[in-house]
Amino acid sequence: MKILIVSDIFGKTDALEQLALALNSPAEIFDPYSAEMMNFSDEKQAYDYFSSEVGLDKYTQALVERISACSESLYLIGFSVGAAAIWNMSNLNMVKNVSKATCFYGSQIRNHRGVRPRFQIDLVFPISELHFSVDELIADLTTELAADHRGIDKVSIRQVSFLHGFMNKYSKNYDQSGFEQEMYLLQESIMSPIS
Repeated sequence: MKILIVSDIFGKTDALEQLALALNSPAEIFDPYSAEMMNFSDEKQAYDYFSSEVGLDKYTQALVERISACSESLYLIGFSVGAAAIWNMSNLNMVKNVSKATCFYGSQIRNHRGVRPRFQIDLVFPISELHFSVDELIADLTTELAADHRGIDKVSIRQVSFLHGFMNKYSKNYDQSGFEQEMYLLQESIMSPIS
């Protein structure tokens, strides 16, 4: 099984490459900028560039194309907008080779609550977000998934005591202990058979 790391708005960075190596499994980074190191100075610059030059829909479509071109079974790991892109394409019939995904702080998932994933997804939400209630989103997703019985067995949701960006060393919200805790859980998940 191959790991595909779907980046946030910072794209491919030295820190993300180090994260990939720390997984101790073959991993590839997929980002919105065709693997070009953008070296953004801060989150605002990264956000503005991503919003004007790429956008979530285009990033999601590029991810679908990348996954469709891969013949191996995939484990997806997404961060922020990368997590949202994974979520948005998780209900597509054409995506057959994804075994599992772990999605960190995919805040845009709130705008796509009707998605019913076809593969196992673990959603990891932060303690809070500036623009919406994480607690309400988790409650709504749980209720909606349970109500129509499609996808409820495919989605696990948990909330951590860290902020959006805690896994990204370039984020002002980076948290070393949160990073280490989640890396341990990722490594365990990668080594466990997919149910």
